[in-house]
Amino acid sequence: MIETEIKRNDWKKEMAKGIADRFPDLDIPALFKHGDKVLEQKPWLPDDEWIHQLILEALANLDENAPDWTYAAAALYLQQLYQEAAANRGHDPSRHYGPFVDLIRHLTDIGIYDRFLLETYSEQEIKELEQAIDPEKDKLFTYIGLRTLADRYIAKDYHGKVYELPQERFMIICMTLMKNEPAAERINRIKESYWALSNLYMTVATPTLSNAGKSYGQLSSCFIDTVDDSLQGIFDSNTDIANLSKNGGGIGVYLGKIRSRGSAIKGFSGASSGVLPWMKQLNNTAVSVDQLGQRKGAICVYLDIWHKDISSFLDAKLNNGDERYRTHDLFTGICLPDLFMEQVEKRESWYLFDPHEVRAVMGYSLEDYFDESRGEGSFRKKYWECVNNPHLSKQEVPAIELMKRILKSQLETGGPFMFYRDEVNRQNPNSHLGMIYSSNLCTEITQNQSPTVMEEQQTVDGKIVINKQPGDFVVCNLSSVNLGKAVTEDVLERLIPIQVRMLDNVIDLNTIPVLQAQLTNQKYRAVGLGTFGWHHLLALKGIRWESEEAVAYADELYEKIAFLTIRASMELAKEKGAFAAFPGSDWQTGKYFENKGYTADMESNHDWSLLKEEVQVHGIRNSYLMAVAPNSSTSLIAGSTASIDPIFQKFYAEEKKDYKIPVTAPDLNAETTWYYKSAYFIDQHWSIRQNAARQKHIDQSVSFNIYVPNTIQAKELLSLHLDAWESGLKTTYYLRSTSSELIDCESCSS
Repeated sequence: MIETEIKRNDWKKEMAKGIADRFPDLDIPALFKHGDKVLEQKPWLPDDEWIHQLILEALANLDENAPDWTYAAAALYLQQLYQEAAANRGHDPSRHYGPFVDLIRHLTDIGIYDRFLLETYSEQEIKELEQAIDPEKDKLFTYIGLRTLADRYIAKDYHGKVYELPQERFMIICMTLMKNEPAAERINRIKESYWALSNLYMTVATPTLSNAGKSYGQLSSCFIDTVDDSLQGIFDSNTDIANLSKNGGGIGVYLGKIRSRGSAIKGFSGASSGVLPWMKQLNNTAVSVDQLGQRKGAICVYLDIWHKDISSFLDAKLNNGDERYRTHDLFTGICLPDLFMEQVEKRESWYLFDPHEVRAVMGYSLEDYFDESRGEGSFRKKYWECVNNPHLSKQEVPAIELMKRILKSQLETGGPFMFYRDEVNRQNPNSHLGMIYSSNLCTEITQNQSPTVMEEQQTVDGKIVINKQPGDFVVCNLSSVNLGKAVTEDVLERLIPIQVRMLDNVIDLNTIPVLQAQLTNQKYRAVGLGTFGWHHLLALKGIRWESEEAVAYADELYEKIAFLTIRASMELAKEKGAFAAFPGSDWQTGKYFENKGYTADMESNHDWSLLKEEVQVHGIRNSYLMAVAPNSSTSLIAGSTASIDPIFQKFYAEEKKDYKIPVTAPDLNAETTWYYKSAYFIDQHWSIRQNAARQKHIDQSVSFNIYVPNTIQAKELLSLHLDAWESGLKTTYYLRSTSSELIDCESCSS
């Protein structure tokens, strides 16, 4: 007992000294004196509970004047993780990281890890990779970042006991993503990937972060389904969505092809009940099929603004009215053509149609057209044909009244999200093979879509054979550059090629439980390289959010990221071949570069003309390349600001289900504080201008939030949406409104 107490005291002194040496400006001795008092009062406390008390005390000292307490709390929490893992794995806790090969064997034996880790890598290779694991990189984590990683992502056994440690999670991800690389290159590419992840220069998306190396789950982030207007199609889609939801994907669902309420079925008029009952089914799926108990399913449904069910669709998330027509657990998005926005501006009429009747009477589907240029094009021609056809039923409403319904719903629920379909399709580099009807759950993915249609089912040799024509069921694989770190440390040129390789490898490794999604993934090889930490970067560079300098910098930086990303995918195509649908694409014709203005005479540091020629000759590996996701969880892990969003506040509490953690803006100090302005005090027109400059260089879209006080006037809110549309944004995400009780600060108002 005495020997144990002596060892414990020695360990406490060593831990106190190590943390005090790292943080000489913090009163660490006082923190440990507090811990000793806790032990005097509760001598029976186990080590992990005692450390927990120290963490709480450290976090109590955290505020915008003393932001480094988050790293002290993280250092304490690391000690707790090291001790737990050592106890469970049976190694000396002073080593922190135990034998890597033993970890892999044990978690494989109990079914947590997939067997491929031991089948692909020799013991010698695993030991070499163990030598590359750098425990010092654990010191980069803030407390909230480390806690998020530990709670949600590192591998535990079936009883929740900690086995894997943060750097081992990163290494397992790299081993997974590089498993099919040539043997001669594989270990070096794993080490390069580990360099990118362990330095927090980038993050992988949640499904990859959570599931890589494990015996369950898939690695892709986003899916979009297009539902066919048939009973079989609707129920098949629901099953597909349930399977994807179970495995951890966010899902967008385009419902615009489904006939409206009162439409005919088999010639019987008034028989259809419209899209709302099917939304109700999807709502139940989202709730009942959760993601391995970690979170409920996440589904966003999209409908065209000209669909006859649009009014009930807009009411679906409101907190009043008939609950039979409410889908509180779904997110909603509206597909908006230019023509509707023009009618809103002019305060003119808008007409609603039943898509089934349009097909029957007009012989075409209105949703299959878009305006090829601003102010003219195929959609408006077909739309006015429908309006003027006396044999087609229609409902006339003032366009501004529909927009008011959208604004009302946004202020109450944050949605619907906005999808500007004409701009999206005008900028689609793969329009030779399809149409983009909607976006995904988070509005950053825009890719070709089409419904899967059952052609026949028959019995063959006593078995039922179902023949389907597979549609383009969108899959996207995401990861993000940490701008606050990768740009300031000038590593983009080294980082982006390995990041694109990692993303591309996800496509071949994934086992998606929906076959048409698997086929689409292989056909287009779509990825979404994004960014986070934009506000963090602006603060580090001393650039004010509301400034021409910030707009110009967004243009310059995202052009560089686009150039490096396209070049990396082209180099991969040289090595592994272009995506199957490359012939005829805007990449192959060179039209992509011309549309973006990437010409020889543009003022740029990048040789776009040469890159265009190389892409045309060698191809490009990935049909879609860039998309900026919300990445709130992964940006927390990396200790930066989310996506391209401004901060909420300089100092706030991150609330989780079981705890509340104080957080400060990253790298908050006397210099950066003047550049951290709360989202709710920023003129959102500046954010729109920044995003327009950024969007110009992104082939897909951006999860772009609009922040307003809940006292905003309808006229001001309408002005923001019109500005977003006129500026060429493809999508907008949440309307985030709050009370007017936020307290402004000196640096925000200066």
